[in-house]
Amino acid sequence: MVNLPLQPRYILPPLCLMALSALLAALNLNDVLEFNRQLIEQGQVWRLLTSQYVHANWPHLGLNCAGIILIWALHAEHTKPTQYALHTVFLAAWCGIGIYYFCPDIRIYTGLSALLHGVIVWGAIKDIDAGMKTGILLFIGIWLKIAYEQLNGPSAEVGKLIASRVAIDAHLIGAIGGIVLALPLVMTYLKKRQA
Repeated sequence: MVNLPLQPRYILPPLCLMALSALLAALNLNDVLEFNRQLIEQGQVWRLLTSQYVHANWPHLGLNCAGIILIWALHAEHTKPTQYALHTVFLAAWCGIGIYYFCPDIRIYTGLSALLHGVIVWGAIKDIDAGMKTGILLFIGIWLKIAYEQLNGPSAEVGKLIASRVAIDAHLIGAIGGIVLALPLVMTYLKKRQA
């Protein structure tokens, strides 16, 4: 039997993230919040952070909400609400800044997918630290997915669904952010192994 983490402390943070993104979509705030390189260069630096929470369309939001639910099912018990919020804000800023500096061809960007790649990498490392062998499989799996995207390019089908090109380099940046976020876990794990 599957034992899902249904306690409020586990279910409220991902619900709040989905609700925030849905509210921003309903209010149609992309023009004010999306990553727009030209406007960021003119001083609208908040877009580096806020762009992660808005989406190209409702199917785009739906795909990212499915990702949030998957990560919740896998890793909700690893974080407290405050930690969840700090992780998502750190990764949103990390991804926005990373896209700005390392993806000059990305002029417009929206969506949680880069951030979610970071969250799932952090969760896989947390699984490994907790002694769960599935963490190793998840860690390898997410990097295989990213390698596949880098070698084969973005999915045309997903791009058509979300009416936007899938930003595979943003996924890579997000996953690297997950490793950065997990550095304290990695250091603890390595110390335990040496002891």
